[in-house]
Amino acid sequence: MAERKYNFSAGPGYLPEEVIEQARHDLWDIRGTGIGIAEHSHRGKTYDDIVVETEAACRKVGNIPSNYKVLFVTGGSTSQNYMVPANLLAQHETADYLVTGYWAERSAEQAPLYGRVHRAFDGGKHNHTFIPSDSEIRYSENPSYVHWCSNNTIYGTQFKKEPKVPEGVPSVCDMCSDIFSRPVDFKKYGLAYASAQKNIGIAGTTLVVIREDLLDRNPRELPLMLQYRVHARDESRHNTPPVFPIYMCGLMFNWILAQGGVEAIARRNEAKAKIIYDVLDASSFWIGHARKDSRSLMNVTFRAPTPELDEEFLKEAAARGMEQMKGHRVTGGMRASIYNAFPERGCHALADLMRDFERRKG
Repeated sequence: MAERKYNFSAGPGYLPEEVIEQARHDLWDIRGTGIGIAEHSHRGKTYDDIVVETEAACRKVGNIPSNYKVLFVTGGSTSQNYMVPANLLAQHETADYLVTGYWAERSAEQAPLYGRVHRAFDGGKHNHTFIPSDSEIRYSENPSYVHWCSNNTIYGTQFKKEPKVPEGVPSVCDMCSDIFSRPVDFKKYGLAYASAQKNIGIAGTTLVVIREDLLDRNPRELPLMLQYRVHARDESRHNTPPVFPIYMCGLMFNWILAQGGVEAIARRNEAKAKIIYDVLDASSFWIGHARKDSRSLMNVTFRAPTPELDEEFLKEAAARGMEQMKGHRVTGGMRASIYNAFPERGCHALADLMRDFERRKG
């Protein structure tokens, strides 16, 4: 079997080897049923047990309160760009958006289909190099909710703490790229969502954690599959759900718990990111995109002095088994995504190459 390479992809991300091995076994025969997980009915007892166990593990990982629903939906986080305002924003109301990156921008673009949008912060004029302080945010008078993105994969920035939203206003967070990478107090949120393929599984399902009272909002008539309350009522299987991706989430939740939970994962993520950021901080060659106080622990963005050197570095990285590190087209350079399961040895390998490349090209 070929040796695994270091997958620095922004998503789908690196999976733990033990999770892959368990999934490989269960694709053939799960729990002695003689049927693989991808073949089981979403109405059968085997999947009944799996979805109950998966939700329980999710709640344990995130310490999610009992008055919040845990949903698994389809359409990725991109669908949440319109599902959130469709369910929470009336046409005459205003929602506040903190636009701190590419995906926050996409969210703010969808909401006007359903109501008014106020950009309480827009970092576009600063090329999204930093996360705003609370004093830099200007909320509207009475927002229906405040939407923000906790980690920006493309620009490599991350909120270090939740923004202080107006009293009584639901905080709605796109946690797509850093969910369960550190402790989070879900009581501070009205709704949080994250597609699975970065920190909690594979592409195909999106986790939604929503406070129960928000299910009662009914600003308009919607198709059943767009209503959070329908997914909550029908236990995330109003239609045939993505059984295998949800099962994979269960494996990942249990893997996180086996590592010591999100507190241990957070310590490891900080140590991994420091290995690479230490190279950037000591360098007169490499150029980091994010301001130091806003740097992401999940996505390290940097570039060489010229695009030609960027390409040369990427070729050398690939030759050493480091793949999918090319930066997004809006930032260029490199993007090293080091999600929960990414191994520390991969960060050391990248740091060693960065130092060596600077010695030769700087």
